[in-house]
Amino acid sequence: MLEKILSFLKKLIPKNIFKLAQPAYHFLLAILGMIIYRFPSRKMIIIGVTGTKGKTSTVNFIHSVLSESGQKVGLISTANIKIGEKEFPNKYHMSMPGRFILQKFLREMKNAGCKYVTLEVTSEGIKQWRHLGLFLDVAVFTNLSPEHLASHGGSFAKYRETKTRIFKRNIFDKLKLIIVNADDENSNYFLEAPKDTLEKLNYSLGRVSEFKEGESGISFEFEKEVYKLNILGKFNIYNALPAILLGKRYGLNTTQIKEGLLKLNLIPGRMELIEEGQDFKVIVDYAHEKLSMNSLLDSAENLKNNPIGNKIIIVLGGDGGGRDEQRLYDMGEAVGKKADVVIVSDSDPYFDDELIIAEKIAGEAEKFGKVKDKDLFIVLDRAEAIRKAISLATEGDVVLLATRGSLNTMDIKGKKVPSDDRVIVREALRNIKKDI
Repeated sequence: MLEKILSFLKKLIPKNIFKLAQPAYHFLLAILGMIIYRFPSRKMIIIGVTGTKGKTSTVNFIHSVLSESGQKVGLISTANIKIGEKEFPNKYHMSMPGRFILQKFLREMKNAGCKYVTLEVTSEGIKQWRHLGLFLDVAVFTNLSPEHLASHGGSFAKYRETKTRIFKRNIFDKLKLIIVNADDENSNYFLEAPKDTLEKLNYSLGRVSEFKEGESGISFEFEKEVYKLNILGKFNIYNALPAILLGKRYGLNTTQIKEGLLKLNLIPGRMELIEEGQDFKVIVDYAHEKLSMNSLLDSAENLKNNPIGNKIIIVLGGDGGGRDEQRLYDMGEAVGKKADVVIVSDSDPYFDDELIIAEKIAGEAEKFGKVKDKDLFIVLDRAEAIRKAISLATEGDVVLLATRGSLNTMDIKGKKVPSDDRVIVREALRNIKKDI
């Protein structure tokens, strides 16, 4: 209710005046949210995960591992929210909900007896001071690539600087530990951000060996121990390593850490395998930029029954709303090179022209060998695009539904339109069975 009142009041203030007052407005609201919900995070261990990719998977791995301690753990991610034993989808279309919603969830977690909370911390959330009342104990950095640059004046440097803020102590932090992906070229910015003497840990695939990937998941060796994940995708090793480090940091033994990783067999919309008895694989994933798209396609290549004879069929779209345009061309290049059939569809166009977005992706795919109406199609209606992908699939193929993950609405011209890839594809697969 309070958020609605504030939204109404914002509309009454002239835009130029509100823009000047915006930082103070967000700061004061962050303070108000903390006061209303009585500073819930002060007496919990709060783990904030930031970066461009992998935040949702990372917080889910951390949650699963720390749950093996026997303590209750809270989680807030793009895909899901967990309060102790309760889990429900994130319906807010925001990785990091607004101040009052965020503090409300933290209060519920405190009341439920949670000792740990792991959550995503976004650049937009930091800009709007939503992180102020988190009282962070741990800050984790996953990786950085150009995204949401319009919100940062088109500057990657400003985007990066915003992310580093949670690695610096403020009056509401109890920051003790930072964990940084050393393989990312921006890692030093995050390692050097704290001026205080904090405990600093890093992780790298260079310390991982004996990688294996199959239909049931992946395994790898890290610090002389073999770990297994029931989640597909080599890139998920990156997402699991912070959980291993935190498990050790908080006193869990190796068996508990291994068990915690194994118990996580589903992250909504992240390498989510859809099974309805079909003779080909269907995977729903959130991949929506160059690196994640390439990782998804590489995993699909490993999962084909016949590396030569089977196809990778992908449905993807691009977001509007001021997202980095280069991302569209990067995804077009990736699918043009690595997919066998490309179907470009809607994602979240917002107020932008969805056909123009689709044509940018398709045009780039054409540069790398794809031919329209042969192995490249533009089908704007998402449900129709998914049905087309299913109709083209044969035994042993891999169908990828990318860029939307677990999202259940699509933002079109200011309206939230119901659209969930997982629901649509299950219906399409069941209809195939009926026809047979």
